[in-house]
Amino acid sequence: MTTTESADGRTTAEAGTEEASIGEKLSTLDRFLAVWILIAMAVGLGLGRLVPGTDDALAKMEIGGISVPIALGLLIMMYPVLAKVRYDRLETVTGDKRLMVSSLVINWIIGPAVMFALAWIFLPDLPEYRTGLIIVGLARCIAMVIIWNDLACGDREAAAVLVALNSLFQVVAFGFLGWFYLDLLPRWLGLGDGQGLDVPVWHIALNVVVFLGIPLLAGFLTRRFGEKRTGRESYEAKFLPRIGPWALYGLLFTIVVLFALQGRTITSQPLDVVRIALPLLAYFAVMFFGTFLLGKSLGLAYDRTSTLAFTAAGNNFELAIAVAIATFGVTSGQALSGVVGPLIEVPVLVGLVYVALAWRDRFGESPSVAAGPKG
Repeated sequence: MTTTESADGRTTAEAGTEEASIGEKLSTLDRFLAVWILIAMAVGLGLGRLVPGTDDALAKMEIGGISVPIALGLLIMMYPVLAKVRYDRLETVTGDKRLMVSSLVINWIIGPAVMFALAWIFLPDLPEYRTGLIIVGLARCIAMVIIWNDLACGDREAAAVLVALNSLFQVVAFGFLGWFYLDLLPRWLGLGDGQGLDVPVWHIALNVVVFLGIPLLAGFLTRRFGEKRTGRESYEAKFLPRIGPWALYGLLFTIVVLFALQGRTITSQPLDVVRIALPLLAYFAVMFFGTFLLGKSLGLAYDRTSTLAFTAAGNNFELAIAVAIATFGVTSGQALSGVVGPLIEVPVLVGLVYVALAWRDRFGESPSVAAGPKG
């Protein structure tokens, strides 16, 4: 049978096998993905609200300020996707200057500025919530965006590189940007006295190591030794389909734990949640659609445009929540803003997965099967 190679390096035969694998192995999960996520959110909120002591018990399960249950869920979620990355092709991503420069500008200049502006526009009278949202805007994606990108059939290698780049900048720039947007800039603009954000670099570095370093190393070693033992074709045709579903299992587990931790807080302050949700919705819309249009105007293929858009719209909610709690306290308005972040981000970005897939034909590429992890 004659085969051709696609832009992401897969042959037509591989693509056909890939789609068949999705349909056979994950069709139920894929078809009702949004439903499973909504159920997971409802279960988490119900546990946190109706089962006494659930939130306290989960909150005590932490090491170095990092929630062990959430870390476990994210590691399970990210490992299968990172095991699918073809690490020998990362140079094709790092050599794409349009992609790399666009990602840095969007994530570290435009993203924080957009969230700062929206926080002040929507919450001028609620400084605690406003500060919490600005912190969310500073915590760029390093974890859950991996799964959104894979569901949207984005470029896995590009996602791995951009997430690693965000992680490096997060360690270096988070503290400085916190000072700039929460202290210096408000005083420059005459918006009142600023407030500092004292975040130890080691805490951010630990967050990066746990939520990216561990699954990235595990995925790299799995592929290297798996291919060495059985060959690439066998590794991708037999091993990857077996671990693929665990990415979604990890996602659903993480959502349940996250909302169980904060279920009582969220359900007891519904009007405040709505106030916080409005600028978040505007933020996701501006970042995703603006970046998607930018990628297309730059001539990027669908897979890299999609990756660029999801890495721009996603945020590291775990870091944002941890920083808000450590700096302002677990019952603070800043912490509530951090918690509302994933409450809005999860269903919105799931919806944007379907939007991205629907737009795929505008790039002259065949539409994908139902949203689901590739391979």
